Amino acid sequence: MDHTTRSGPSSASTTRVVDVLVPVALNQTYSYRVPRGMELVPGDVIGVPLGPREVVAVVWAENANPDPRLHNRLKDVSEKLDVPPLKPELRQLVDWVSNYTLSARGMVLRMTLRMGDNLGPERTRLGVRLVGEPPRRLTPARRRAIEVLSDRLLHGKSEAAREEAGVSSGVIDGLVDEGTLTVEAMPPPAPPPVPDPSYAQPDFSREQRSAVDVMRALAASGSFHVALLDGVTGSGKTEVYFEAIAENIRRGKQTLILMPEIALTGQFLDRFAQRFGVRPLEWHSELTPRTRARNWAAIAEGKAPVVVGARSALFLPYADLGLIIVDEEHDQAYKQDDGAHYHARDMAVVRAHIAKIPIVLASATPSVESEVNARKGRYQRVALPSRFGGQHMPHIEAIDMRRAPPPRGRFISPVLAEQIRHAIERREQALLFLNRRGYAPLTLCRACGHRFACTICDAWLVDHRFRQRLVCHHCGFSMPRPNICPHCAAEESLVAVGPGVERLQEEAAHIFPEARTMVLSSDLITSIETMRSELNEIAEGRVDIIIGTQLVAKGHNFPRLNLVGVIDADLGLSNGDPRAAERTFQLLNQVVGRAGREQGRGVGFLQTHQPEHPVIKALIANDREAFYASEIEIRERTGYPPFGRLASLIVSAGDRPTAEGFARKLAAVAPLDERIQVLGPAEAPLAVIKGRYRFRLLVKSLRNVDLSQYLREWLAAGPKTKGNLKLEVDVDPQSFL
Repeated sequence: MDHTTRSGPSSASTTRVVDVLVPVALNQTYSYRVPRGMELVPGDVIGVPLGPREVVAVVWAENANPDPRLHNRLKDVSEKLDVPPLKPELRQLVDWVSNYTLSARGMVLRMTLRMGDNLGPERTRLGVRLVGEPPRRLTPARRRAIEVLSDRLLHGKSEAAREEAGVSSGVIDGLVDEGTLTVEAMPPPAPPPVPDPSYAQPDFSREQRSAVDVMRALAASGSFHVALLDGVTGSGKTEVYFEAIAENIRRGKQTLILMPEIALTGQFLDRFAQRFGVRPLEWHSELTPRTRARNWAAIAEGKAPVVVGARSALFLPYADLGLIIVDEEHDQAYKQDDGAHYHARDMAVVRAHIAKIPIVLASATPSVESEVNARKGRYQRVALPSRFGGQHMPHIEAIDMRRAPPPRGRFISPVLAEQIRHAIERREQALLFLNRRGYAPLTLCRACGHRFACTICDAWLVDHRFRQRLVCHHCGFSMPRPNICPHCAAEESLVAVGPGVERLQEEAAHIFPEARTMVLSSDLITSIETMRSELNEIAEGRVDIIIGTQLVAKGHNFPRLNLVGVIDADLGLSNGDPRAAERTFQLLNQVVGRAGREQGRGVGFLQTHQPEHPVIKALIANDREAFYASEIEIRERTGYPPFGRLASLIVSAGDRPTAEGFARKLAAVAPLDERIQVLGPAEAPLAVIKGRYRFRLLVKSLRNVDLSQYLREWLAAGPKTKGNLKLEVDVDPQSFL
């Protein structure tokens, strides 16, 4: 753990050495000398030379016994950054997550230092103000800039140029040189406003008041405790856990609210502002670098009382975190499947345990893991079994597609079409749900049977008619939709097979030509603001039929929506995933739960070819207990989570023999342990992605086995990857593709 020579004037006996963790894909720390006069303690954020570049890193520990022989080969710490040090609890979380997931510690640390070069005090921003007369040479660009600045207020220099006047920075500089404009330092941005816990306290139902009392007591306890806020759709879970946040604000502590899809939180932010007077601080990937740096600093300095963020917000350096809320805790989006593989819900519980603070998991359809923890008394269940305001839960019916099929080439059953027509006549909204993006999942040639497949993945190309392209949903490859078959040269022979939401909109427009339709699908959303604008259109009643993927299932409140039609309720039930039944139940329950939340009686129709399936029967009977009892019994009998543990090892290479050969060598040296099964290797269900051939080993163990340690010892003794071989380890996998 040393670097090339950079000798200094001090002797080995008087120089301090610290072990530093660098945010790169390495597990070990590096040793650096501390220059005289620099005060450093573990947790300090520093700049260090790493090879030819300078990187931001963190002091992880004091090196009390450095090897004197290496003294002159160590490099010096370059600088100590003017930001708060990472607290021991966050450094402990980094170590814990790395150890549990077998991810390099540096990669976990990287998630806490999201700012990179932007860490440290914010640079002074320059602004421009109109102070003098226009120049003699007045070009159209100069005229536009002067018009924008005619209010004689201070404008950000780059904003005035690019966004407001639409001119180059050179135009602004020229006006400064002419004396028309002057340059001044912009005042520093104001800190985020503090939410007021007493701003607008709502009226709660008797049922909600009981839950609110638990939430307030939980937040006031200031100790580790897990509560499962288990409430049906429309029961007011958000307003209830807001009271835990209010109590935490009164205690002067920070709150983190994790959400699975931060792009969908417009309504949530509005509801928060209605309750607390201001919006919380946001953290997600679409923030500008400057905003991210500013928010990171506010969080680290304790100036952000409430943060709402995507899963990465879990790793931010909170100054005084006192409460964590995980909304929609069952959602699959909490699993990170690239870089460090972790589940944000589970790691949030770990962070709460390390920090000794309470955590609330909220859901209308808890994960089987959380349900079992609540039944065993590990989590406190706080139940909201009925909707707020006396609204009824939606009535759900199955449409047996064997008896009431749609016309040939169509996908909406006549029964469902009739119900949609009645809803439109009543000036209510209808939602058609199909969890499949694009126009059609497959395109083939009628003449020769040729199917359009990705050139580098084991997957069909999806027809995206709005974009006029065939797209691979795994690697992003796309091509224009041709007019002739590339295999047999037949003209006008290509046919779309199966429905996607775009094709569903085409059918809805044909059946209901007078209706206003809108497609909500992640591939059609260009920005968060676009998404929020479209959701507002729906909420204001400017859309009659919403056609959407799972994007519409999460947390939205559509006041006029009373009918939901699920086009293919069987879609997720037979894909070989051990969680297929659970996910389908949760998704359909959430989707149908959008109906009838404010007025009238909601109704859901499930188009299905297997109405006798336990998931469909449980949904129709509104019998959640029957579903969980059945699913828990199956998991316990088969030893699947949460009654056993799983890990997935994916071996990939540029050719099939290399991937398969390495996977077989790896399986051959797996340590024998009667508590652990190693299954495979077998070709992964998606055998080729981005030109890489994939083989999977699945490791299955008893619940009480330290599976991470077993994997660590196995991989240490196994063959080493080289060349284009890659091994990915996923502890507690959520995806089985």
